[in-house]
Amino acid sequence: MTRTSDLIEVLVADATPVRRLRPPAARAACWLLFAGIVIVLVGIAHGARADLALKLHQPVFVIGVAAAMTTGVLATVGAFIASVPGRSRRWLVLPIPAALVWGATISYGCLTNWVSTGPDGVSLGETARCFATLALVSVPLSLVMLIMLRHVARLSPGPVTMTGCLAVAAMTALALAILHPLDATVMIVVWNFGVTALFLWLNGRYGQRLLVWVAQR
Repeated sequence: MTRTSDLIEVLVADATPVRRLRPPAARAACWLLFAGIVIVLVGIAHGARADLALKLHQPVFVIGVAAAMTTGVLATVGAFIASVPGRSRRWLVLPIPAALVWGATISYGCLTNWVSTGPDGVSLGETARCFATLALVSVPLSLVMLIMLRHVARLSPGPVTMTGCLAVAAMTALALAILHPLDATVMIVVWNFGVTALFLWLNGRYGQRLLVWVAQR
């Protein structure tokens, strides 16, 4: 039977250097900076919505945009802190209040303005451009988030990756609100709640497999 001291010596002899992770707040800040750069680049290529100056004078729109951005920031911070072994998973509930406000502003807009938007309110061309913006923003943010959270692959990653996905969905919704005039329609519900639900479902079902695959590489 191997003695404890011998086992320790064997483990030390075979140990390889491991680069220490940056603090969670620093990694969250890096991801948020990357998200901001992506949104700015897409905004430069696409251009802001024509009525943005007018919309910024509407309290519901401003609160909704602020709530989406706050949800993205808090979800990012919560995901990176909770991904550290030994840290409380309670950090994952950090974005819930902001997410509730975000959802309430979208629901309010739909309930108050749906009558004024006819069946031709959103053209096919605008819908295609909106989907392209969604893909250009969400895909790189999702990939970078996946890579940065790969270290949690073997530590019950489901809740952490779902919170990270909520951050991606919120930042994507922020970009859509600034770039596309799709307020108070079924489209805004599909793009905001639909994308969030899709990301949460995909990560809840496949998040662990993806993280393990990324971590191995």
